Amino acid sequence: MRARTPALDRFRVLAAVLVLTIHTSPLASYAPGADFWLTRVLARLAVPFFFLVTGYFLGRSDFAHLPRFLKKTAGLYLAAILLYLPLNVYAKNLTNWQDILRGLFFDGTFYHLWYFPAILLGSVLARLLLKGGRRFALAASAALYLIGLGGDSYYGLFSSLPAGKAFYDGFFTISSCTRGGVCFAPLFLVLGALAKRRSPALCGAGLALSLAAMSGEAFLLKNAGWQRHDSMYLLLPLCSVLLFSLLLAENAGQDRAARRFSAVFYVVHPWCIVLVRGGAKLLSLEKQLVENSLGHFLAVLALSSLFALAAALLPEKPRADGRAWREIDLGALRQNAALLRRLAGKRTELMAVVKADAYGHGAVPCARALRRCGVRSFAVATLEEGIALRRAFLRGTILILGWTPPAEAELLVRWRLTQAVVDEPYARQLAAQGRRVRVHLAADTGMHRLGVPSEDMAAFRRISRLPSLRITGVFSHLCEANGASAEEEAFTREQIRRFSGLTALLQTSGLLVGETHLFASAGLLRWEAQPFSLARPGLALFGVWETAAERDARCGLRPVLSLRARVTSVRRLETGESAGYGLAFTAQRPTVLAAVSIGYADGLPRDLAQRGGEALLHGVRVPIVGRLCMDQLLLDATDAEETKGGDVVTLIGRDGAETIPAEELAGRCGTITNELLSRLGSRLGLIVR
Repeated sequence: MRARTPALDRFRVLAAVLVLTIHTSPLASYAPGADFWLTRVLARLAVPFFFLVTGYFLGRSDFAHLPRFLKKTAGLYLAAILLYLPLNVYAKNLTNWQDILRGLFFDGTFYHLWYFPAILLGSVLARLLLKGGRRFALAASAALYLIGLGGDSYYGLFSSLPAGKAFYDGFFTISSCTRGGVCFAPLFLVLGALAKRRSPALCGAGLALSLAAMSGEAFLLKNAGWQRHDSMYLLLPLCSVLLFSLLLAENAGQDRAARRFSAVFYVVHPWCIVLVRGGAKLLSLEKQLVENSLGHFLAVLALSSLFALAAALLPEKPRADGRAWREIDLGALRQNAALLRRLAGKRTELMAVVKADAYGHGAVPCARALRRCGVRSFAVATLEEGIALRRAFLRGTILILGWTPPAEAELLVRWRLTQAVVDEPYARQLAAQGRRVRVHLAADTGMHRLGVPSEDMAAFRRISRLPSLRITGVFSHLCEANGASAEEEAFTREQIRRFSGLTALLQTSGLLVGETHLFASAGLLRWEAQPFSLARPGLALFGVWETAAERDARCGLRPVLSLRARVTSVRRLETGESAGYGLAFTAQRPTVLAAVSIGYADGLPRDLAQRGGEALLHGVRVPIVGRLCMDQLLLDATDAEETKGGDVVTLIGRDGAETIPAEELAGRCGTITNELLSRLGSRLGLIVR
């Protein structure tokens, strides 16, 4: 059986070269008919291929990666716009606002850049159409393509129909051609999303026949004089799908260098056309490099390849999902924040606790997302965590809940951080530094961990008179808010009563100007709203409960984090064979054993297998076996479908219909989710969705 290769990525290079032939007509000096077939028939398969491969990879995740794709593509489009700005200025293109807007959103700001607005708009439309089901998406996108066909190769026919010319004249005031994000891109994106591996022999024969038929179609249309443009043919979707299916049948793995090469080649080749023409004029080689179509093509091909090769050989940044990683769903985070804000009450805002790298979720991206949806206050545990948020340009209040050495008061002021006052002696030490520090006073309402005793009003008065301290809030913490017994609930009510009484007394005494906050996650979820200005959720923001017993799926919180790794090696064990350190696992049946690239240095306990730990592989629960290594673990993959190196393993999160919640894994580890998540190692990659 022949080994498969990264056929899709490698064909990108040929597709980019075919686009170059469209713009240089390499055979025009020798055989115009052959050049027409090469550039107006064969090369027309190139751009649909790019759309098909994009639809295929977006479709594999049910378009879950669409926001990231749009952001990345828009960034590349912006870079391309800037790259071609000098040529546009020189040529006096885009001279009015209508041209600029049409160029930006439909035509592209240079002749080949139409691809970018087309893929951006087309991918959004394809996603919307697919929400209506496969048949609807195919029918609707095919209808759009037929409309586009009437303004392209079949313009002479369609424009002769009643109201046909008026319709297309109106269309062309918005976009200069129908080949774009509305009529052209959606069909190929939908076809790519629905593509499957099919018989190579059948696809190859079908491609040969359909390409021959499309060639006949193209020459007939050319001779009839119907073509306004020659990008769209009736048989182009069929030819493109058969070519894509043929490549898909041979495809395995990735070639990122080929992807980079093709992308850079596509973007820079018009600049290279300009440079070759300019260089030929300077060197008096216009006859060889401009007038000779093949010489011109080869010169541009060489120069474009040089730029693209330099980009392909650049050192590649390690993939965040290359070994073991955390996936963060910011949509779930925003939904959780909205739910918690409703629970907190109309007059209470959120102070998001993002300490311990946001409980292992990535403090910076999570805080930025929360800031964008209206959260203006954040809490961390250390000075270093607060500075890291400021370095990421996070605005708003940042409260340090933990202890900061008083000698670091200068840094508190410099980075505009607010410090928790843990007791009266600490307040005096901090004030002695002579820096105007913002502080929130911690009140001890019964937990007896930190804070000034809530009944000691004299201490609060003494602290309020200390120079340099700027008191902007007071807070406390509940220690039994998630308790269910009568005693625990009574203790929580007493803490609420003490804090309410303290804040009322401080306000009537004129000692408190600022924020009040008591409830953390458990308080918000378990108790009625209280009239404090802030609530301080941490774990609940991330859709996680401390233990599985506490989890209440009815409340609507969605988990934000998934923990995944990759299969590194697969082997078969016969009954009675053993594996791993100490040969701790012995096969009780013929066993498929998979090594996975995550271990106790990434935050998992060494005895997880002995605690009944499981993982998800191909949507199936499989047991973790043997002893965890520092960097690897072993799975009994016998009951999963065929497993190979590179397959994704899920330790926390969903795979298919199965889910392993963080609370379950924490329970297996003999701890609570707070500890498990905050222990996740810094070497884990972080992917933000």
